[in-house]
Amino acid sequence: MLTYRDIPYAQPPVGALRWKAPRPYENHQAVIPAQLRTDTRDTVACIQQAYDAGGVPGEGIVGTEDCLYLDIKAQEDSAGSSKPVMVWIHGGGNTSGYKGFYNFDELVKREDVIVVTFNYRLGPLGWFTHPAIQTGQEGLDAASNFGHLDIIQALKWVKTNIRAFGGDPENVTIFGESAGGHNVLALLASPLSTGLFHKAISQSGYVKSATREQAFNRDRADSTMRRTSWDLLTQLQVDPAAEADDLRGLDAKMLYHAFYELDGEGDVPLTTADGVVIPSEGFMAALGNPQYAKRVPVIAGANRDEVTLWLGMHRYFIDTTYPFTKLLPPRLTIKDPKLYSDWIRIRSAAWKVRGADEPLMQLQKAGYENLYAYRFDWDDQESSFFADFPKIIGAAHGTDIAFLTGAFQYGPVSRWVYPDSPEREQMMTLMMASWAEFARSSKAITPVGWPKFDADSRRFVHLDVNEALRVAQDTNTLESLLNQIEGLDHLARMEACLLGWETLTKVGQPDYERFSSWSYCSGFDALAVQEQIKSSLIAEFGSTSVL
Repeated sequence: MLTYRDIPYAQPPVGALRWKAPRPYENHQAVIPAQLRTDTRDTVACIQQAYDAGGVPGEGIVGTEDCLYLDIKAQEDSAGSSKPVMVWIHGGGNTSGYKGFYNFDELVKREDVIVVTFNYRLGPLGWFTHPAIQTGQEGLDAASNFGHLDIIQALKWVKTNIRAFGGDPENVTIFGESAGGHNVLALLASPLSTGLFHKAISQSGYVKSATREQAFNRDRADSTMRRTSWDLLTQLQVDPAAEADDLRGLDAKMLYHAFYELDGEGDVPLTTADGVVIPSEGFMAALGNPQYAKRVPVIAGANRDEVTLWLGMHRYFIDTTYPFTKLLPPRLTIKDPKLYSDWIRIRSAAWKVRGADEPLMQLQKAGYENLYAYRFDWDDQESSFFADFPKIIGAAHGTDIAFLTGAFQYGPVSRWVYPDSPEREQMMTLMMASWAEFARSSKAITPVGWPKFDADSRRFVHLDVNEALRVAQDTNTLESLLNQIEGLDHLARMEACLLGWETLTKVGQPDYERFSSWSYCSGFDALAVQEQIKSSLIAEFGSTSVL
C-alpha cells in the first residue's frame, strides 16, 4: 500500500488570501509520486475545536490556517494504471474534521481503487459573509462559501494530477457522509464543479442554505439564526462595519473560539446562496435547475436511526445509574422506550425524506436519469450490562462509514457496537463492493438488485445482511410524519410539538411557516421550550449529556 500525505493542492489561504478563493501554485505541475511517500508534517488540520476522537487532539482551538493539503492511497502496482478514483469529503458539520481521520486502506486493498482525502476550510474561516468581503471583491473572491471553493480546487488538482498516481481523471467519484454528503449535494448544485467528477454518493447528507442577508444578519434581524457574522464580530467586540483588512487581521483561533461561544438554539448559517458557488435561488432549487445539472449517476441515502448519535447520550431520553461504583462506567437505560423509539423513527425518517429523497426528486426534475436511494439498517450489535446498544444506538448516524474503511471504531464501546461477526464481514463486503462497483462502472448493484429512484415510486434498497437486505418503497412524506405525530397519544403535547418542530426544521431548509400553520401546535414556542429543557437538565446534572 502506498500513502502520499500532505500534498498541497493550493496556496495557504492566509493573510491577504483569507476569505478568498484558493489559489493554485504559480508553477503548478504534476507531482512526482516517489517524492511524497512519507509524512511531511505532524498535523495540517484546519482550525477547529480539539476533538481526540475525531483525530484532532489537544485542548481548545487547534489547527492551522495553512491546511489545504490532500492524501492519496493506492496499491503498490498503481503506477501507469488508470484506476477509478474515489474522492472522500469528510463530515463534521463543516466546522470540524480532518483528511486523515478515516483510513481507507482496506477499501483500496479489496477493491483496487485510488482514494483521495483532503482538508478544506471550516467554520467562520470556510463560510463567511460580510459586506466588506463580498462587495469589495470580484469573481470567485466575492463568494461566501470558501470551504466549497477549496473542495472544488481539490477536485481540479485531482483532474490535473491523479494520472501520475495511477488514477483515471475521467473516472472520479465523490463521496461523503453527513456534512460530506451535504457538500456532495452542494457540488451537484454548483455551476463551478462541472466536469470535475463523474459519479456522486451522498451518505446522510442534507440540503440547507442561508441567504446572504441571513448569514450576515445585521442587527440580528432574523431571530432564528445564530453564529452569524454580525453575532461573531459583536462577540469579538469588533465593529460589524469593519473594513476587510481589519477582518483579515483578526486572530484565527480567537475568531473560531468566539464562533463556538455563540451557543444556543437556532440555525448556523454556513452554506450560503451567494450567487457564486450556490446560485441565488437557493440550494434545493439549484439541484432541480437543468442549467446546473451534471447528469451524473448519483446515490443518496440515510441511516435508519440517524439521530441516536445525539439522543442516545441525551439526558432527556437516557438515565444513568452506578450499580457498583463510580469507578466503573454508568449503566445507561432508556427512560421511556416508546417515546425514544417513536422519536428516533420519525426524526430519522424525516432525514431520509429531506436529505435523500427530496434532493433526488430535484435531480430527476433537472434531467438526471441514473439515481439510486438507500437506507442503511445494519444493527447486528451486542448488548452489555451497561447498555442495550442495539436499541440505544442501532444504525446511528455515521455507523455506516466503518463498513467502507474496515476500521470498526466507536470509542470505548466499539466491541459491542461492531462485534467481530460474520454479519459485520458480510456488511463490509457488501458496502465496499457496491460503492467500488459504482465508482468503476456507474452501476448500483446489490445481491437483491438496486432499482433506479423515481419520484413516483421512491424505491430504495435496505442496506443490511441476510433477509434484511431487500428492496422497498418509501411512502413517508413530511405531511404523513406530522400526521403520525398527532396520533402518538403517549406523547405529551409539548413533546409532540418539539418532535414536529425538529421534523420540519432539521436537516433540510427550515420550514418555519409550515410549523406556524400546523394547528396541532398553534402558538408553540419551540426555541423557548428547548432552552427551558436545556437549562433544567444543566441545573440538575451539570450537562445535557450523560457523558
